[in-house]
Amino acid sequence: MAPDHPKIKSVTRTYDRIAANPLFRFYGNVAFGKDLCHSDLTHHYHAIIYATGAQTDRQMRIPGENLPGSHAATELVGWYNAHPDYRDLKFDLSVEKVAVIGNGNVAMDVVRMLARTPSELATTDIADYALEALKQSRVKEIYVIGRRGPAQASFTNPEIQELEELEGADVMVASEEVELDPLSREYIASGVDRTAEKNVQILERFSQTPPKGRARQIIVRFLLSPAEIIGQDRVEAIRLIKNEICEKEHMLRPCPTDETEIIEVGAVFRSIGYQGVPLPEVPFDEMSATIANIQGRVISPAGEPILGEYVVGWIKRGPSGVIGTNKPDAQETVDQLLQDAQAGALLQPAEPTREALECLLQQRGIDYVTYEDWRIIDQIEQQRGATTGRPRCKFSRVEDMLAALHEHKTAPEQPS
Repeated sequence: MAPDHPKIKSVTRTYDRIAANPLFRFYGNVAFGKDLCHSDLTHHYHAIIYATGAQTDRQMRIPGENLPGSHAATELVGWYNAHPDYRDLKFDLSVEKVAVIGNGNVAMDVVRMLARTPSELATTDIADYALEALKQSRVKEIYVIGRRGPAQASFTNPEIQELEELEGADVMVASEEVELDPLSREYIASGVDRTAEKNVQILERFSQTPPKGRARQIIVRFLLSPAEIIGQDRVEAIRLIKNEICEKEHMLRPCPTDETEIIEVGAVFRSIGYQGVPLPEVPFDEMSATIANIQGRVISPAGEPILGEYVVGWIKRGPSGVIGTNKPDAQETVDQLLQDAQAGALLQPAEPTREALECLLQQRGIDYVTYEDWRIIDQIEQQRGATTGRPRCKFSRVEDMLAALHEHKTAPEQPS
């Protein structure tokens, strides 16, 4: 979630209600495959649900993709969100032109964060070091490049519409960019996709709105596929193949033409989708990059359901949909688990108690975090932010979180 979308983060209140259930337990700072292995889980639990999502970016697989200045969007997102795995990354924001490849919601998040003014960012919970770096940013032009047309863009209406609300950036859409081909025009006219229809309307309005002369420009382009990132020692430009919309297998898809275009940019952020990564000792479908399953039941390489193991979310069905999409997905999986429970078809763990698991974690020297511990860290972050008028000031290192938690727990109680 982007720092400038605090309302979406209110979904955490749902987790607070769930965590209040006395049957719920949370164990943070515990890594599967490192601190606990598959056999540990089957030894202590009647059922296991994998909900690890799609953790890595898809690659474009083009020449120059690994040049300095070429980044996965998840790296930038993790960096500005104070994720400990990404906080030490460096991004050269001294360049004046950048390209964001992709036209989904994450691409829009990246565009907004690069385009926002320091005053806009200062009211969010962005990581302190990212705030300081973005204050020094010299980026003036942000190209948003999608391989499909405006009628096939995957961002939602609020995400694209929000771009025109930015204080310091103009949205530039040439009229020819939103001129629909016959197939796309027919698709929009059918009325089957209201989101796509509204997206096109928003983009058409952008194309008719004169720029206000703001410091930054967001230049939206469609029907372009990256073919090569050009540069000697770092990103200098990107070569693009022009596409046209064609119909394949009853789907409208971008098909390459013989035309190419080169745009000079000093950095590239790819946001062309995510994919799941395998978990130790858990069946994985390499083709779909998901845990192999049937309706949420994990299956063996032979296609047979594995007793007591289930999967939900993007690691179940692939990286598609938003929070609302995950609700019916999770319900399907839980229904399978409940059916199996009624049939007595779950695991029979040797030590199915919390005490046994916590004893194991302690024996292994794992400093696990409970939900109450997490609430304390959350409270400390909010208190740190309150001193500067921000929602929170995040910790970006696990050791700092644990140190603050320990200090809180050992501090003498203040008299009431």
